[in-house]
Amino acid sequence: MGALTTAVIAIAGVILGWITIEMACKPCLEKGREAIDQNLNPDYDPDDDQDSIRAPLNANPTEETESGSASSTAVKIV
Repeated sequence: MGALTTAVIAIAGVILGWITIEMACKPCLEKGREAIDQNLNPDYDPDDDQDSIRAPLNANPTEETESGSASSTAVKIV
């Protein structure tokens, strides 16, 4: 009877640990699972993605900043 109790407690501990990891790492795990799903999908075309790594860092380069200059900022050299 002691072995059965130990086994049940161990299985419950593993299940609770798994749930804890799933909840704590949910954003990271979702991104990884999405990447795996895309990789395994034969109909997936990476060129159709809206989020591109080649997107410009400054979406509005002509928009002026608060100081009035377009894109330059003063750098202090110490």
